[in-house]
Amino acid sequence: MATTGIRMRRAPAPPRPALCAADAGAVVDRQTGIMEMIASGAALPVVLDAVTTAIEGLLPGTNCSILLIEPGGSTLQHGAAPTLPPAYSAAIDGIVIGPRSGSCGAAAYLDADVVAEDVADDPRWDDFRHLALPHGLRACWSTPIRGAGGILGTFAVYRGEPHRPDQRERALVDRFAHLASVAIDHHRLYGALAESEDRFRRAFEDNVVGMALTHLDGRLLKVNHALLGIVGRTELDTLGREVGALVEPVDDRNDLPALLAGLLAAPPSVVRTEADIEAAHVEGWARRPDGRVVRVMVAASVVRDADGAPLHLCLNVLDVTQRWEAAQERRARERAEVARRSAEDASRAKTAFVSALSHELRTPLQAITGFTELLGTLDLSPGQRRDALGHIDGATRHILSLVDDVLDLARIEAGAMPIRRERVEMAPVVLDVLDLLEPLALEREVVLSGRGGTPPVRADRRRLQQVLLNVVGNAIRYNIRGGTVLVTWRVRGADVVLNVADTGPGIPADRLERLFVPFERLGADDDGKPGAGLGMGLARGLVEAMGGTMQVTSEVGAGTTVAVRLPLDGRDGRDG
Repeated sequence: MATTGIRMRRAPAPPRPALCAADAGAVVDRQTGIMEMIASGAALPVVLDAVTTAIEGLLPGTNCSILLIEPGGSTLQHGAAPTLPPAYSAAIDGIVIGPRSGSCGAAAYLDADVVAEDVADDPRWDDFRHLALPHGLRACWSTPIRGAGGILGTFAVYRGEPHRPDQRERALVDRFAHLASVAIDHHRLYGALAESEDRFRRAFEDNVVGMALTHLDGRLLKVNHALLGIVGRTELDTLGREVGALVEPVDDRNDLPALLAGLLAAPPSVVRTEADIEAAHVEGWARRPDGRVVRVMVAASVVRDADGAPLHLCLNVLDVTQRWEAAQERRARERAEVARRSAEDASRAKTAFVSALSHELRTPLQAITGFTELLGTLDLSPGQRRDALGHIDGATRHILSLVDDVLDLARIEAGAMPIRRERVEMAPVVLDVLDLLEPLALEREVVLSGRGGTPPVRADRRRLQQVLLNVVGNAIRYNIRGGTVLVTWRVRGADVVLNVADTGPGIPADRLERLFVPFERLGADDDGKPGAGLGMGLARGLVEAMGGTMQVTSEVGAGTTVAVRLPLDGRDGRDG
C-alpha cells in the first residue's frame, strides 16, 4: 500500500461480490467501451468520467465521484464527478485523509468501505455535512480504489435520501472501482514512461556532448546534433553505419569495437566504480569529409531491459581536440626546455672538463719544463741528472696515461671503443691485478685478498684488467690505514658477478653518481691523494661496452662495494 502523510490501517479486502445475470451483459458492454478508451490513450479525466457515468446509468438516482490520492500525499484531489454540484466538488477538493473526514477521507484512511446512511447524523461528517446537505446529498457510500502499489483513491456514491447499499450495488461499484484502478495505474505508468522518454529525448537531443544509440553489433541507431557536428556528417550519412567506421583508434589499446564487445560480455553491474568508468572509454580520430581530423574520447555503456538483457549501446563522444593539441604543445615545450637545459649542462660540463684537464696537465708539464731547464742550465752530477730525467719520464708517462684515458672516454661516449670479446678465465685476471697492486696495498697498510672459482666470462682481457686495476686501486687508495679490500667472484644465473668491497670511510648516497663524473674526486684533492678522477667513469664505460653493468653501494663509516656483472661464457666452469 502506498504510504501517505497520515498513518492508515489496512483492512483485508472483502471478497468480490458476484453480479446478477441481469446486470452482467450491461456491465460487460460498459467495461468493454471503457477498456477501449484506456487502450486508445484517452485522457484519464475522460475515462474516469465514463466510469462514474456507467455506474449512474446502472444505479438510477445516484451521483458518483472519484477522488485521487496524489502519490506520497495525504489529501484527496478531484478526479471525476460529472453530475455532482460543481460547488460541492470544489469544496471537497483537497480534503485531508482521516478517520473523521467524511466517507471518502475515512475510506482512504481505513482502506475499507465507509457507509454514511444519513450524512445528517453520521459523526464522520461533522465537519462536512454543512457542505453536503444544502445540495441535497443525504447518504454517501465510499469504496477505496486499490491499485498495484496501494490505495489510488476513492469511489463515492451519493443519494438524496438516507440509504444503505445492497448486495447488487456493492457488486456493481466493486467492478467499476476495479476498472477505475486499471485506468489510474495505466495513466501513471505510461505517464511516467512518457515523461521519462521526454526527459531522455531532451537530454539526448539538446546535449552539447555527442551522443549515439547503437544496435548491439555497433551499427548506429540514433545520433544527436552534437555528434553530427563533431563528425561533420548528416544523419542520413551516419545511421546504419558501424561506429568503428566513424572513429579510428589512436593505437592498439583504444579499439572501440573490442571495448563494446567487452561491455556486452561483462555481467550487469548495479554500481559502476571509477575504475569501471575509466576502463569503459577509448580515444580515437574522427575523420570529417572536409578533411579535418578531430580527436575524440568515446565513453560507452549498455542499455538493458527490465530483466537485465542488453538492448542497445549508449555512446558519449567528446571532442578533445583542443585539449589534445594543448597537451601536445605543452609536451613540445617541455622537450624543448629539457633539450635547452641539456645543451647548457653539456656546455658547462665541457667547460668544466677542459678546465679540469688543463689543471691535470699543468702540473706534469711544469715538472717537465722545470727539470728540462735544470738540465740545460746547470752542471748537474750524474745522480742529479738521473733524478731529473726520472721526474721528466714520470710526468711524461702521467700525461700519456691521462691522454689515453680521455681518448678512451671519448671512444666510449661515441660508441667506438674497440672491444675484442673472447672467453676469459676470471680467476687469473683477478690474481694478476692483485699481484700488481700488492705493493700499493702494503704502502697503505691495507690487507688485500681475493677468492672465487674459475668461471669464464665473455670479455676483452686487456679492458677487463684495466677495469679491475681502476676499481681495486681506488679501493686501496681511499681506504683507511689497516683496512681491508676483499675481491670475490661467483656465478649468478647467466652472469658472473665480481664484488670489490673495502672498509673505507664510505660515500654519502647523494654523491655516489658523481663517482663517474670525469675529474670529480669527491674531495680527494684536499687529501693529496693522486689521481685525475677518470678511473671510475672509464671503468663503467668499459664494462658496459663489454655487455655488463657496474653498480656501487656504500655506507658512510662502513665502506663501499663495487659490483661488476659480466656475461658468463657458456656453462663450463660453473661453481657456487
